[in-house]
Amino acid sequence: MTKPKKTIFEVEENETLSDCLERMAKEGYTPVKRTEKPVFQEVKEAGEVTYEPIARKIVFEARLIE
Repeated sequence: MTKPKKTIFEVEENETLSDCLERMAKEGYTPVKRTEKPVFQEVKEAGEVTYEPIARKIVFEARLIE
């Protein structure tokens, strides 16, 4: 079975950026793009709903090393 040429790696909870990059290298991939997405929490105050950022999700797009 061959590996896909492009894939996505997400930095897991309790994992550092370097840990994620090492995991990518072990699987034979190199990063080509980094994206950060905010994670929001719904907060209800006085009958109004607001959304507050509580974290961020870091995602790497990676290409297979040939």
